[in-house]
Amino acid sequence: MLYIIRFHRLFYDFLIDLKLSVFYAEILNLLFLTLIVCLSIVIINFFSKKIISRFFKSLSNNTKTNFDDYLVENNTPVYISKLVPLFFLYWIIPFLFFDFETLSVYAFLALEIYLVFLVVWIIRSFLRSFKSFLKTVDSLKDKPIESFVQVILIFVWFVAILNIFSIITGKEITTFLAAMGALSAVILLIFKDTILGFVASIQLSTNDLIRIGDWISMEQYGADGDVIEINLNSVKIQNFDKTITTIPTYKLISDSFKNWRGMSESDGRRIKRSLLIKGSSIKFMNNNELKELKKIKLIQEFIKVREKEIDIYNSKLEIDKSVLVNGRNLTNLGLFRNYIEKYLDNAEFINNEMTVMCRQLSPTSQGIPLEIYAFSKNKEWKDYEHIMSDIFDHLLASLKTFQLELFELPSSLNKSND
Repeated sequence: MLYIIRFHRLFYDFLIDLKLSVFYAEILNLLFLTLIVCLSIVIINFFSKKIISRFFKSLSNNTKTNFDDYLVENNTPVYISKLVPLFFLYWIIPFLFFDFETLSVYAFLALEIYLVFLVVWIIRSFLRSFKSFLKTVDSLKDKPIESFVQVILIFVWFVAILNIFSIITGKEITTFLAAMGALSAVILLIFKDTILGFVASIQLSTNDLIRIGDWISMEQYGADGDVIEINLNSVKIQNFDKTITTIPTYKLISDSFKNWRGMSESDGRRIKRSLLIKGSSIKFMNNNELKELKKIKLIQEFIKVREKEIDIYNSKLEIDKSVLVNGRNLTNLGLFRNYIEKYLDNAEFINNEMTVMCRQLSPTSQGIPLEIYAFSKNKEWKDYEHIMSDIFDHLLASLKTFQLELFELPSSLNKSND
């Protein structure tokens, strides 16, 4: 007790000796002591920050895990070091404000509120470090970790705000919880998007509907690109033109979207495109024309086999072949279709273990669609487009060989000539 009296009166007797009044002596004594305490806090904070930061850096250098590296990166040691001067203040305030009980009460209130904020900052920096660490784990880096971290932070801030109100008012936390129960409808309305986003994040993660890095398309929101972030309220998508589209998280549950992950994880990327063949160019092939087409290595064996089958069939039925429409015949479109399949089968950039097909679709007013359905081994967008262009460059150039024509709408020049 004697030590306490001596500290809080450290300059008092000296100021009284200077003939100052008791009131001014007490005020100036308090100011001088406050300056000494503030200087002590600065010194303590400096050394505690140095020691604790150096300890964490040494720990990060001597451990294999990189979690402590993220702790240093998110200033966790700095926030922890601030606890030391705070505890010093808790110890010194009773000595400092020995004669000022009201100031002592308010000082402790301020310290308790600051402690709440400091604990929140420490938890927040720890959670951010944990989030960054989990993103380095192969099995978790594509999961919506951001959403769960945000939910925990919301809960932490909720508890912190309740504690602050409890400190200021001196009432129990349960009192505020009871009051909030009556306002639950208003709270639900205010945090509607947050609650929907949280539920949606759980559903997206549980059902593995979307991951960071997935290519998704959502036409109603103009989104077509890679998912770069999944958080509580929104999903960020970087489109291929490098623009960013933000979609509310719950919209990915309530609305439909296309996820291209299945294509990325498969053994090939689908090629599905048609050639529109001009109907008037389709015809039966006579012997001379077939003779020329036999020079094409990919289909020469096919022509020989089919010719034998057709000759046997027509001979049995004694069909008059002076008219080509009688009996069975080879057509230029059928041969071209077979040629396309053989060409794709022999192409090194096509995955032959997946579907490879050339099919004829229903005739349209713009020609006969001849659709190529196959899968490219290379799934990279640029390479895929080049492969598809190479295929159709070759097929378009091959049409004349089979005496086929591509359907084209008449140009203005042709109209004027007509």
